[in-house]
Amino acid sequence: MSSSSPIVGGGPKKVLYTLQTVARIGVGKAAKALTAKNTCKACAYGMGGQKGGMTNELGEFPSVCNKSVQAQSTDIQPGMPHEVFEHSLADLRELSGKEMETLGRLDTPLHKGPGEDRYRPVDWDFAMARVAERLRATNPSRSFFYSSGRSSNEAGFVFQLLARAWGTNNVNNCSYYCHQATSEGLGTTIGKGTATVELEDLTKADLIFVIGANPSSNHPRFIHMLKACRDRGGEVIVINPAREPGLVKFAVPKSPTSMLKGGSEIASDYVQPRIGGDIALMKGLAKALLEMQFEERAFIERHTEGFAAFEADLQALAWSRIVAESGVSEEEIEHIAIRYGQARNVVFAWGMGMTHHVHGVENVEAIANLALLRGMIGRPGAGLLPLRGHSNVQGIGTIGVKPLVSEAVFARMEAAFGITLSREKGFDTLAGLEAAARGEIDAAVIMGGNLWAATPDTAFADKALGSIGFKLYLTTTLNRGHVHGQGEGESIILPVTARDEEWSPTTQESMFNFIRLSDGGITRLDTVRPETVILCDLAERLLPGSPIDFAAFKEHRHVREAIARIVPGLEQLADIDVAKREFHIRNRVMHAPEFGTADGKGHFVVTPLPRHADAPLTLATVRSEGQFNSIIYEETDSYRDGAGRDAIFLNRDDMAAFGVSEGQAITLASAAGRMAGHVKGFDLPRGSAMAYYPEANVLVGRASDPRSKTPAFKSVPVWIES
Repeated sequence: MSSSSPIVGGGPKKVLYTLQTVARIGVGKAAKALTAKNTCKACAYGMGGQKGGMTNELGEFPSVCNKSVQAQSTDIQPGMPHEVFEHSLADLRELSGKEMETLGRLDTPLHKGPGEDRYRPVDWDFAMARVAERLRATNPSRSFFYSSGRSSNEAGFVFQLLARAWGTNNVNNCSYYCHQATSEGLGTTIGKGTATVELEDLTKADLIFVIGANPSSNHPRFIHMLKACRDRGGEVIVINPAREPGLVKFAVPKSPTSMLKGGSEIASDYVQPRIGGDIALMKGLAKALLEMQFEERAFIERHTEGFAAFEADLQALAWSRIVAESGVSEEEIEHIAIRYGQARNVVFAWGMGMTHHVHGVENVEAIANLALLRGMIGRPGAGLLPLRGHSNVQGIGTIGVKPLVSEAVFARMEAAFGITLSREKGFDTLAGLEAAARGEIDAAVIMGGNLWAATPDTAFADKALGSIGFKLYLTTTLNRGHVHGQGEGESIILPVTARDEEWSPTTQESMFNFIRLSDGGITRLDTVRPETVILCDLAERLLPGSPIDFAAFKEHRHVREAIARIVPGLEQLADIDVAKREFHIRNRVMHAPEFGTADGKGHFVVTPLPRHADAPLTLATVRSEGQFNSIIYEETDSYRDGAGRDAIFLNRDDMAAFGVSEGQAITLASAAGRMAGHVKGFDLPRGSAMAYYPEANVLVGRASDPRSKTPAFKSVPVWIES
């Protein structure tokens, strides 16, 4: 790569942005928030906890990024002026996502009555009594409970326990819109659904693959590990249809040398397959490895099954088809295969560019196949790393916020509390909304997040959520999901504490399976309550006489003791608040080839090449540098040349072929809807397009992976209408 590349990631602008944000919220408040012993509220890469708010588990300081500061800036806001609620929902719908997030912290319960067009502040007694009244009048089977990945393990456990004790397994979470395909794909290949590496393993890798992810925007701390790999002579191979500037070169604010020289080279090789061409590329890499005899035969014979069928499938696959389907030349595939074949310790990291397809599970299986082929699972310094989004999305799944938990966990819950639970599988996230659209859901309990903005097909999201007669939201701030999709039903919004404001300590799980302890204890608003306290108060009203002592669970120590007895691998949670010992979940990190499959071996899986839709363009929805999940912090994208939220990114040769020019207003169309935007030239393969999530959700249909139920946000057939 050319050393003359401009600064395209990190750099002085991010430093200035951070300083400006800190100045706006106050240096004292910012310092207190960022240094307290609480887990970072941003991505699941994980920082903070008992080593300090800006320290990771390796003891590295300062481990903080602009995402951390952005998250804190939202929580440190003063209370929202109650004059806001004099405005109708129609008025509030005129606000952008950023404008909604910066109205201030919600500091009062809100109520919208049936058929009403606005929220009004109410007191806690009215709100809790009304919630209990509406839920008591609801058949539990006609409800669903949805949680984001922001909540604590303690709140998540009580959340799912309340739902199941009340009588429904319609318990789901945001992972069905992000990494559920990872859990399914790793389950079939290695018998475990999470990362096989810990953070320290990244310091030993001499090659790191970054596949279908843009960590320069979404996991900035991971960029430090990529730079460190390059600094010690290792390689970073990026596989992404879009040539993301922050993955080409990144000026690391923590590194004076990186800043002074105008940025550090991140990618040693950058491979750009066509959107949806990843399986063909992975199969091409595997085929090249076998042809050059880079496979680890001893490992394969001793520790795996299914290799013969896997090898036969590759032998029958012609190179011409691999090239045509992937959009990558045979020469480039062979070059990457040689780099992989000669590396000693390799980590494969991937994001939602792999999971947001109707073949998302197969994408993940193809990655696992590549790792198994060279024995890169089951030893230090090598393995698999799904780059998960929200700070506790993995923990929420671990402690049971999902439609069906294992029989062992069901049995332990029943034994612990003296109850009998249904084994009927509940709705996944999209299925719950589809049931709502059919008129089959009367109530929804939504803890955190923005389910409306996260859901594909915006018109469908409006209809589905608007059809629910009663909705309860638990949130720190208002977002567009609280004013869209309301319909004629009734809604109550309850203001909750942020993580560092919890009344008793909480825990979170990182993408490295590491459990951190957050002290909480900061007081900013007197009128907000912890999610667990709210849920326990609701349980006492909804389930009088229950053998479960929900009142005790308002103190999180008792929740952790229950989790430790019930959820395998979390035994150390019982005394974490006393011992202050943070830990890796047992049997997750794989430093020996001990797989979680029934036969104890890794399984090669034959992954068929997916069919491509017959459309002029295939769209992938993406996040900007200035957003986190559906939260918009900045209206323009500093890493993509100041693009606005309505940007439609196209290959420049495609622009010429379609007769459109830079900045031109066009309408992009799909079977689901239409999006008006402005053309932005970008380094993409021919036939590819990008637009920002959640604005582009109007184009995303409800096609989903049949195995993981994950919507295909990143392979949408589209065309230019005008």
